[in-house]
Amino acid sequence: MPTHAMRLHEWGTRHPAAGDLIEWFGAGFDGGTMGIIRTCKSCGQKNRTGAGHLADKGRCGACKADLGPVDEPIAVTTAEFDEIVQGAKVPVLVDFWAAWCGPCRAAAPEVARTAKDMAGRGVVLKVDTEKEQGLAARYRVQGIPNFMVFAGGKAVRQQAGLVGHEVMEGWMREAAG
Repeated sequence: MPTHAMRLHEWGTRHPAAGDLIEWFGAGFDGGTMGIIRTCKSCGQKNRTGAGHLADKGRCGACKADLGPVDEPIAVTTAEFDEIVQGAKVPVLVDFWAAWCGPCRAAAPEVARTAKDMAGRGVVLKVDTEKEQGLAARYRVQGIPNFMVFAGGKAVRQQAGLVGHEVMEGWMREAAG
């Protein structure tokens, strides 16, 4: 059974339409530092990973076991999105979605597979357009699912509509150069 790092108040819950998600701990958590909390599969210790290191392997602070790169989509707010997109050293694929959207639910497994296949070479984010309407408006998201790829903090591709993981992975490889 996969381990998920989520907000503490949501620990152990998932939104069924979102697929496998990792939630981002934003500003205000532990002195205002940003990062996701990942649970070590070896010892159960919770470990923080910063925006610039999401594609890195990392080690558990307690037992020193390899954590591996993040291999699941990360659900983010606007502030968290900005931090990750600006700080990522690898391409970032963003899935703008909503729980009521059938094609978004159909895309969730493809997005999750992309995150797994591109682990270490890219990062995958999910933005709930119902909760983050300002962010969706900033990028003129009018139809969902809507996918964007960022490289070096800049948008390099945007496309609405359902696509397979092979297409998403191709976009990320292209953005990596």
